[in-house]
Amino acid sequence: MDTKLLPPTDENLAHAAQLLQGGQLVAFPTETVYGLGANALDAQAVLSIFTAKRRPADNPLIVHVDGPNTAQQVCQWSDAAQQMADAFWPGPLTMLLPRKACVPQIVTAGLPTVGVRFPNHPVAIRLIAQAGLPLAAPSANLSGRPSPTLAAHVMEDFCGIIPMIIDGGECAIGIESTVVDMSGEAPTVLRPGAVTPEQIAMVMGACNVAPAVRRALLPGESAPSPGMRHRHYAPRAAMTLVKGDIKKVADYINDQYDRTPNAAVLAFTPHMSLYGARNVINLGLDATSAAHKLFYVLRQLDAQGVEYIYSETLPETGLGLAVMNRLARAAAFHLVDVDTLPPPGLSN
Repeated sequence: MDTKLLPPTDENLAHAAQLLQGGQLVAFPTETVYGLGANALDAQAVLSIFTAKRRPADNPLIVHVDGPNTAQQVCQWSDAAQQMADAFWPGPLTMLLPRKACVPQIVTAGLPTVGVRFPNHPVAIRLIAQAGLPLAAPSANLSGRPSPTLAAHVMEDFCGIIPMIIDGGECAIGIESTVVDMSGEAPTVLRPGAVTPEQIAMVMGACNVAPAVRRALLPGESAPSPGMRHRHYAPRAAMTLVKGDIKKVADYINDQYDRTPNAAVLAFTPHMSLYGARNVINLGLDATSAAHKLFYVLRQLDAQGVEYIYSETLPETGLGLAVMNRLARAAAFHLVDVDTLPPPGLSN
């Protein structure tokens, strides 16, 4: 298949809409990451997403809409959902709400809820409106790989597999949307993103965070949100997160790096000098810059053939919770707390 990488002109968007209406796949930009879209009401089209991505069938998809009216076609709307939409839509917020019968079960992995989102990107909004369809659209990457923040990342994974990629430039946020379960008394964050639990609590009075945000799912535990069950956002390299006093963190990382062939370090701007001439990638000053750069950096390290990555961490508050969720899953929850390690030369 010839994969076309095209700018978002009116003509190209019209062609993309025709492809979607015909049951085919189109990758398109959002403010979070690029999505791989298909008609959410066509089970066969949705199946082609799973096939192209090599995505496990128990991993539900998010349905992208162009406003609350379209959302109400696919889910049972509520006053609380409207309150959240008024505050955060269009934007990086996905709400889990009871699905309507028109949504094929393959979209929701057989679950009774469907994730709906109104993306805050002009190209995405125009495409959804022109297609006249809600679009099931997970991130446009092969399953388990770092999510794409550039059209070139999508082409890297799907050249020859899908017919069209709409190039809308670099994604502004860089990590996937916040996923919130709206079925309880208070919203519960299942996947953190740029809309933080603190912001949701200010609107709704309270907001919970699911325990599995900070750990791997337990055997038999359900995964109602994308990004919960399977290894996600992962580079090809083995990855270790290191937390604690920053001087101890740097000492530990430097020691491990020097024992490890073909390694790299992810660090924040104020700490760069602690790592000398080693291969250190700057994640920026804070969680906002780290969110914007993280997936790009992981793909860059893949291209370099790096085999081991050691990363600093962030406090799990605000956007830092989302960045740490992505880092932890990329590292398969392999974390070292240097403040709990015995002093050098002492054994346990």
